[in-house]
Amino acid sequence: MRNSGQRLNRQSAEVNVEVQLTSYEGQVQRMVFYACELYAGQLKSGDEYQTVNPVYTIWLINGILWPDAAAVHHAFRLTDKDSGRVLDETLEIHTLELARYNVTESELRSASEVDCWLYWLLHAHEYEPEALADLLPQPAIRQATDILTRIAQMTEDKAMYDAREKALRDRKWEIAARERKARQEGKIEGKIEGKIEGKIEGKIESIQMLQGLLYMPLSDEQELLAMSLEQLETMRSDLQEKLRSRTPS
Repeated sequence: MRNSGQRLNRQSAEVNVEVQLTSYEGQVQRMVFYACELYAGQLKSGDEYQTVNPVYTIWLINGILWPDAAAVHHAFRLTDKDSGRVLDETLEIHTLELARYNVTESELRSASEVDCWLYWLLHAHEYEPEALADLLPQPAIRQATDILTRIAQMTEDKAMYDAREKALRDRKWEIAARERKARQEGKIEGKIEGKIEGKIEGKIESIQMLQGLLYMPLSDEQELLAMSLEQLETMRSDLQEKLRSRTPS
């Protein structure tokens, strides 16, 4: 998964986040290639070199890259091996080996910021938003928790809306199919045939659709047919009010 930050000005940075389920041969070369590709790809025809933003690539790896190293986090920069001088604001590659991560909830108060972020990534789904905010009160992590909560709420609201729309379509189809079958078999005759036409037919259909959306048992069609037009209208209005009170604004 690659997410590059937008190039805004010299103080901006290009950020590339990768999630790797396992490590494999050529992993290091791949990390370096992506970082260099992102760095060089910024420069267009006519651009000056000083307009190139620094690049930070972050790799979350569910595996072990270096068996002889105990650290979870490694940060690589362009560094002179003799003097230790670093070419700042150019390229950085960060690796986070999740298989090595073992920080517990009780250790978070004294944990590093990186360890707190990793705990959030690995365990956020186990907590309610309020409990997670108390456990990880850092402003940036709290903001991420709020965003995640809003996304989850929007997803839930959309699912509810889609379910209601599906119920409405299914109910209309069911009523229409039942009426067609009844007409074909000659079961709708005389007074019943007359009453399901026009306004009464529309109100009965509306009542049963509303009851379906509210997950209520459907009223018996014969009982509805026996009601007056005024009674049907009152029943339909009551059901509409109940639906409005349950629908998110």
